[in-house]
Amino acid sequence: MASLELDGVTKTFRDDGDRIVAVDDFSLDIADGEFLVLVGPSGCGKSTTLRIVAGLESATAGDVRLDGESIADRRPQDRDVAMVFQDYALYPHMTVRGNMRFGLEESTGMSDAEIDDRVEEAAALMDITELLERKPAELSGGQQQRVALGRAIVRDPAAFLMDEPLANLDAKLRAQMRTELQRLQEDLDATTMYVTHDQTEAMTMGDRIAILNDGKLQQVGTPLECYHEPANLFVAGFIGEPSMNFFELSLGDEGLTSEAFTYPLSEETRAAVAGADRVVLGVRPEDVDLVPERTDAHDYEVVVDVVEPMGDRQNVYLTFEPDADEPETFVAAVGGMASVRAGDRVVARLPEEAIHLFDASDGTVLRNRSLDAVEETELRTEPE
Repeated sequence: MASLELDGVTKTFRDDGDRIVAVDDFSLDIADGEFLVLVGPSGCGKSTTLRIVAGLESATAGDVRLDGESIADRRPQDRDVAMVFQDYALYPHMTVRGNMRFGLEESTGMSDAEIDDRVEEAAALMDITELLERKPAELSGGQQQRVALGRAIVRDPAAFLMDEPLANLDAKLRAQMRTELQRLQEDLDATTMYVTHDQTEAMTMGDRIAILNDGKLQQVGTPLECYHEPANLFVAGFIGEPSMNFFELSLGDEGLTSEAFTYPLSEETRAAVAGADRVVLGVRPEDVDLVPERTDAHDYEVVVDVVEPMGDRQNVYLTFEPDADEPETFVAAVGGMASVRAGDRVVARLPEEAIHLFDASDGTVLRNRSLDAVEETELRTEPE
């Protein structure tokens, strides 16, 4: 395998004379053997970036390097990368074996025996040996995806490129395939660039995640870094389900204030937001505590609007304005056995150590909760 570098990659299109920037000065280094997930909303430039690396699109500016050597001017078949597509792209008239052989037959001088050995090895790795003589129409979606992955594996490329490969699978199979892809990546020690709009895939699969919006790279870091220490308001709102709660407030002598509530600040936190007029306070749903009564300066009486039972937890939507036609709500994630119903009056605590603060004018982060403050849980096994 090899490292993969994108250096100032830019891609623009023309639409009726208008210049559209699909990818804007994108720079990123992916280490040898790293699983990097590129995540963002639909239309943000993820797939375009991946296609530029594959050679299916040409960059307007910038360079792509594989193991330190530029591949920007190489044809796709000469780039030593293998791509897995969302729609599998299997040849319907060929068997599984034929699909997996085809790329090697067309692009290498390997003998039939060598190709057969590669195909058998990849089929065994993907647990599809018994499917080799079937055609794609005889396979389930999950089996077709395994074939598509196997076809990439036989190439033994320097890097794998995966464009939302699990998007067409049902939820249960998608979860299963996430786990299998992680195991496969560990077995192959493969350099992988994986594109998805599904933040669950990004959080659970990536060694690091790169978050893209409107063609611009917003943040690169481990999943926990991006979750607990977002670089800006967009990242904070995009990563996490349910999304982070946001309140736009004014900075005054008493702290942060709005028509609904006032949030007192410690001197340390006030120093972090000094100079800002309008501030967005963010807090994760799991950090909103429902408590029996007000005993803290950051406790607020609210009304339960909607309760979403999820089994292991409940998403409880709360509002300061229960009588409004369209009340603004925020979410608390509480235990699945908690007794709470719509219409209940409860007390919500927004702990200061858990809040994030952003400049309302441009979304830049002013204060994050620290990863050092996030309690770590050690897994221990009792001796037999």
